[in-house]
Amino acid sequence: MAKPKKTPRPKAITPKGFRDYFGTEVTERKAMLDRIAEVYHLYGFEALETSAVETVEALGKFLPDVDRPNEGVFAWQEEAESDRPGDWVALRYDMTAPLARVAAQYRNDLPAPYRRYAMGPVWRNEKPGPGRFRQFYQCDADTVGAASVAADAEICAMLSDTLEAVGIPRGDYIVRVNNRKVLNGVMEVAGVLDPADPSKFEHERGIVLRAIDKLDKFGEEGVRLLLGKGRMDESGDFTTGAGLSEAQADTVMGFMAARRDTGAETVERLRTLVQGSQTGLDGVAELETIADLLASQGYGPDRIVIDPSVVRGLGYYTGPVFEAELTFEILDEKGRPRQFGSVAGGGRYDDLVRRFTGQEVPATGISIGVDRLLAALRAKGRVGAPAQGPVVVTVMDRDRMGDYMDMVGELRRAGIRAEVYLGNPKNFGNQLKYADKRESPVAIIQGGDEKERGVVQIKDLVLGAKIAENASLEEWKDRPNQYEVPREQMVAKVREILGSSS
Repeated sequence: MAKPKKTPRPKAITPKGFRDYFGTEVTERKAMLDRIAEVYHLYGFEALETSAVETVEALGKFLPDVDRPNEGVFAWQEEAESDRPGDWVALRYDMTAPLARVAAQYRNDLPAPYRRYAMGPVWRNEKPGPGRFRQFYQCDADTVGAASVAADAEICAMLSDTLEAVGIPRGDYIVRVNNRKVLNGVMEVAGVLDPADPSKFEHERGIVLRAIDKLDKFGEEGVRLLLGKGRMDESGDFTTGAGLSEAQADTVMGFMAARRDTGAETVERLRTLVQGSQTGLDGVAELETIADLLASQGYGPDRIVIDPSVVRGLGYYTGPVFEAELTFEILDEKGRPRQFGSVAGGGRYDDLVRRFTGQEVPATGISIGVDRLLAALRAKGRVGAPAQGPVVVTVMDRDRMGDYMDMVGELRRAGIRAEVYLGNPKNFGNQLKYADKRESPVAIIQGGDEKERGVVQIKDLVLGAKIAENASLEEWKDRPNQYEVPREQMVAKVREILGSSS
C-alpha cells in the first residue's frame, strides 16, 4: 500500500518586495508620526482614514510612466452580481486618489475648504530593489477647496515646521518650490507646447520633464543630451531624447539655471524667460505671492527657496509644486559620500476631483515618505537608541502566580512597563536570559524565603551588565546590582533604578 504523500510545509519567508517591522521600528515610526500629527493639528488639519482598497476607476491612472490603471497596482475583480460583471478594485497606491474620492462623495457634508491629513501604508506593484518595497508608509496633508496660493504657502510652511519638529535642524533641509505653470510657459516659449492643442508634443514634453528631474543624477551635460538626440549611459544603454533643437534646449536649460540668491531675483529671471506665455506669467505671479507670504512669516531662503529645477513626476499637478530635500551627507553602500536627498513632495492638483464631479475643485497638498524620513533621523542619531524593555517579574514558584501578577499589576498602575515571565519557570537562568533578550532594565525576584520575610530582590540588569564587563569574579559575586527591599517599597526602588539608568 502506497504511503500517503506528505503535505508540503509552507515556506516561512516574506513575499518579495515586502518586509516585517519589529518592536523598535514600529515604536519609532509611531513616535515620529505622533510629532507630525501635532504640527498638522496646530495648523487646523483633521485626521482622515480611508479604506486600503479603492475601485480601479476611482484610483485613476496617475502612477508615473504607467498608461493603464491596473498596471503598477495590486488589483483584482470582484465576483459578478446577476448579469453585472464584478468591479475591479485595487490597493491604494497613494493617499491623494482616495482623498479625491472622499471630497467628491461627501462634498455636501465636508467644510469648504476641507483640510485633512492621512497616515498609513500604500502599495505599488512595481519591481522591488534595494530600499524599494512594494508596501511603504506615507503621511499626507492636503487642503481641498482653496484656490488661493496662500494654501500652497501654508503647506510649505507646515512642511518646514514638521521637519524641525521631528528632529531635522535648520540647515540640514531645504523646501524647494516651483510652479508647473511656469514650466508650461517655458515649454510654450520653447515650442513644445501648443495651448490650442495640449496633446501636441505630449511625448516630447514627457521626455523633457523626466530629463529635468534627472539634473542631480546626470548633470547639465546629461540633461542637455536627453533634451536633444539622446543619452548613452555607462553600460551602453541608449535613451532616446526629446529631439529639441539647440535653441529650444537653451530655453529649457536657461529655465533650470534660473535660481538666484533671493526669491525675488529668481522670480524676475523666470518672468523674463516666459515672456509671451500668459500661462507662464500667471505661474510666475503665483510664485511671487508664495515667496511674499512665506517671507512675511519669517520663512527665509535658509528654509524655503524658489527653485525652477523642481518638476515632480506625477501628471496631475497643475500649479505650485514642492519638494523637501535633506542636505546633509551620508555614505552609500560603497562608502562614497552623497546627500540624503528628497523625503517629501507635493503640489497643487486642481483637476483631480473633477473626474468625479465634472467641476474643478482646487486642491493642494504634500506627502512625506515615512520610511525615508525615519532613515534620515537614524542617520542624524535622532532615533535608534536601544529601546528599554519591560521590568520582568520572575516566577520562583508557579503556585504563587497570583502574587507575581499582583506585583506586575502594581508596577503597571504606577506607570511602569512590566510583565510576568510566562515561560517554563523551572530554570531560573533561562528567565534572566529572557530578560536580557527583552532588554529589560530590572528583574523582580521573590522566592518562598523572601515571601515569608515580606521582601523582594530587585536586580538592576543595566548596572549588572556594566559590572560584568569590568569587575573581578569576587566583585561580581558580591552582587552590588541586587537590592533587597521591603515588598511595599518595590515600586519606589524600581523607579529609583529606572531614573538612574535613563
